[in-house]
Amino acid sequence: MTIKLIAIDIDGTLLNEKNHLAPATIEAVGAARQKGIKVVLCTGRPLSGVKPYLDALKITGADEYAITFNGAMSQSLDGQVITHQTLTHDEFLETEMLARKLGVHYQFETMDAIYAFNRDLSPYSVGESYLVRLPIKYRTPEEIKPDLVISKAMFVDFPKLITKANTNLPQSLRDKMYVVQSEPFFIEIMNQKASKGNALQALSKDLA
Repeated sequence: MTIKLIAIDIDGTLLNEKNHLAPATIEAVGAARQKGIKVVLCTGRPLSGVKPYLDALKITGADEYAITFNGAMSQSLDGQVITHQTLTHDEFLETEMLARKLGVHYQFETMDAIYAFNRDLSPYSVGESYLVRLPIKYRTPEEIKPDLVISKAMFVDFPKLITKANTNLPQSLRDKMYVVQSEPFFIEIMNQKASKGNALQALSKDLA
């Protein structure tokens, strides 16, 4: 069987324990690409947070792809969207209100920015902004226009609070949205159809 595509997760897989690209990894990815194999990076980050690694691996161009936002989006590196499973405005309002009830910070991410809804920003939101290279915009729920495209929502707080919130999440939320605790300080909430596997399957069909 001929291998045509390799999908690689970034954190904990592509990057080493110091969150760096090892020279051996760069060499291995380059060798695969020289054989004509597509290398697709898969991540919870937006494309802006993937770009430094794509540049280091010399993966560029309109015929290269990435799976971002934990599978909510698959896209070419020139910005063409293949799939995008988004949250509705009503789902935003529901999850933002739930965050208030659970006593944790709340934010959501678009392709262009992180929108935070707590005036006292969580340090983890600031860290996420730096990591994914997106600006933070503080807003009230009333300021969010219904047509704003939301890729994923996040509960963001100290690990003890996130663990408690995860335990107390209503089953009704898990039944209609994709919910995952991706880090000790993050709970990510996405469209129910969002997953890296689904995005990869759709991308593979598009490339066939």
